[in-house]
Amino acid sequence: MSNVPRHTALDALHRALGATMTDFAGWDMPLRYASERDEHNAVRTRAGLFDLSHMGEITVTGPQAVNALDYALVGNIGTIGLGRARYTMICQEDGGILDDLIVYRLAETEYMVVANAGNAQIVLDAITERAAGFDAVVRDDRDAYALIAVQGPESPGILKSVTDADLDGLKYYAGLPGTVAGVPALIARTGYTGEDGFELFVEPQHAEKLWQALTDAGKDAGLVPAGLSCRDTLRLEAGMPLYGHELTTALTPFDAGLGRVVKFEKEGDFVGRAALQAAAERAETAPPRKLVGLIAEGRRVPRAGYPVVAVGEPAGKVIGEVTSGAPSPTLGRPIAMAYVDAAHAAPGTSGVGVDIRGTHEPYEVVALPFYKRQK
Repeated sequence: MSNVPRHTALDALHRALGATMTDFAGWDMPLRYASERDEHNAVRTRAGLFDLSHMGEITVTGPQAVNALDYALVGNIGTIGLGRARYTMICQEDGGILDDLIVYRLAETEYMVVANAGNAQIVLDAITERAAGFDAVVRDDRDAYALIAVQGPESPGILKSVTDADLDGLKYYAGLPGTVAGVPALIARTGYTGEDGFELFVEPQHAEKLWQALTDAGKDAGLVPAGLSCRDTLRLEAGMPLYGHELTTALTPFDAGLGRVVKFEKEGDFVGRAALQAAAERAETAPPRKLVGLIAEGRRVPRAGYPVVAVGEPAGKVIGEVTSGAPSPTLGRPIAMAYVDAAHAAPGTSGVGVDIRGTHEPYEVVALPFYKRQK
């Protein structure tokens, strides 16, 4: 595999905007343009514009496309309505999570699977292998799309000003083909920020024109370009899992508190079914560690991998591990997601701390998410 990072269609534009670039899953991506706190707050109160072209699009078509996906993934793909989308996962035979995905049903027998950038090849290979016995074609469409997201409370108004598509009729987790600023796009009401917003799938050649049009349309609404850094703090506040942190091959969806995505009621076998049934039973009888929120009482920021400890007696006993941590611009305090022993997982549990370089910093256990937008 090449060590040279890939560039999105918007690369020159990011550099012209003075973005700090970083290698992310083999892509050169904007980390921030100016202040990540300002970008975060803009998305929470106004709107932010993201380049997400590093995500991996995989198209599955054919008479048995739905059967192939039902076998390959843990969700019930057959119940996704035309023009709708669903959050789901792809698991190993042993139930470990290979990736979390969004599946869009674009046409009667056409589906688009969107995988995380770092897992795109793994997911493509797994779906291709699992679809081999079905009358279906799996296509790598990673180079066919650029992906631009506009997120935040002002995003519907901004997007409305440059499209005739029926945004009011577009539900959350739905997508429709339309034209945005003269550019053909799949307009999806999805996102990873906890805010209302849209993700626009377009041909790479149209990406700059669309970005510029959205920038111009959002000028008076306070739209700013936003990088990966604030995308991470936004999703953390919204309690959304990140692959490699809250989700790994060492965990099943039941371990991650996301057993609801596994649909045992669908017909036929699917990869990981037996292991996942066993994991579901284990979760009922002996709950594994639970994913919780932690809010700092002090100012020190927890990071992934830091031990969660019992501060009382016996002092310092390790009861869990931080999976993601950052300062929260919205809450004004450091926050973390962590897997902790069930005995310490109830919101309000006292005597819980994080071992930050040898000091046991006190934390409050809270239910996720930390932040929920007002509808």
